Amino acid sequence: MRLERVWLILRKGSQAAQRQARRCAQDLRSQGASVTTAVSGLGLNPFPGLLATEAELPDLAVVLGGDGTVLAAARHLASYGVPVLSFNVGGHLGFLTHERRLLRLQGDGHGEPGHDPDDTLWQRLRDDRFAIERRMMLEARVDRGDGVPQEGDGASDVDLSGGGDGPHTALNDFYFRPALDELSPTCMLELEIDGEVVDQYRGDGLIIATPTGSTGYAMAAGGPILHPGIEAIVVTPICPMSLSSRAVVVPPGSRLSVWPLGEASRRVKLWKDGAHATVLEPGDRCVLQRGRHPVLMLQLEQSPSYYSTLTHKLHWAGSLTAGEPSRN
Repeated sequence: MRLERVWLILRKGSQAAQRQARRCAQDLRSQGASVTTAVSGLGLNPFPGLLATEAELPDLAVVLGGDGTVLAAARHLASYGVPVLSFNVGGHLGFLTHERRLLRLQGDGHGEPGHDPDDTLWQRLRDDRFAIERRMMLEARVDRGDGVPQEGDGASDVDLSGGGDGPHTALNDFYFRPALDELSPTCMLELEIDGEVVDQYRGDGLIIATPTGSTGYAMAAGGPILHPGIEAIVVTPICPMSLSSRAVVVPPGSRLSVWPLGEASRRVKLWKDGAHATVLEPGDRCVLQRGRHPVLMLQLEQSPSYYSTLTHKLHWAGSLTAGEPSRN
């Protein structure tokens, strides 16, 4: 892999991420690489500015933060084919990130037995000692029927000739929730899959998730966990008022349409990976489908185990009383 141009994206408000970014930038520049550093976080989106002002796309985007920082990078960089390498620096769960110990820079580990000063992160990348994992993304467009296209955050080659709002993209999920706090926090949503009306959900909302997002909000709402090697779309109702409303898994090529129902005051907010996307009025239609571009995520571990990640992050494989794994 070439490392001539690198973007360092760090989590807003994290001093640990700032310190690590300075070390990474110094290390890369000492090796002749061009480095651009940007801060990402709630209310701070550096990607439109970077994509508009930087002369060239980077060979790599290194994300220093938690899952939220990774999700923001994925939404904006997937359509450009920029690979993303992420480390849990200042984040929380870190489902999508590498452990910080793998971020080995020049001088790290000096004096340790068997230490190889040339076995740094950057040398590993230049020697192609990594794998590229292609993670499915979702794309959403809101059709308001007025023929006026609006901007989203997806690829510019998506057809918007029919008018509407978007495309918006998400690595984890899109979800629909009531927009007004002064009304009862419920809504009614009609779901159509491949042209066929499937159900009308009355409750707190609806989640449309990827396998990557199946361990996020969808899991908290009672949805199934899907291995990221599977391409599928998970539909999970949030606190439905009908016991017959259940999570369903549909093929990745499915085209889903969601309509808010009810009086005009029953507006619904559409969220993407926990960030606000747009507001839907009753009568608007949101069309969701697999994104055209997967996000390219670098994997450094030689034998990564998804199940080990689940066990560690969700505290599985152990007695709830003893707190220790079994001997099996």
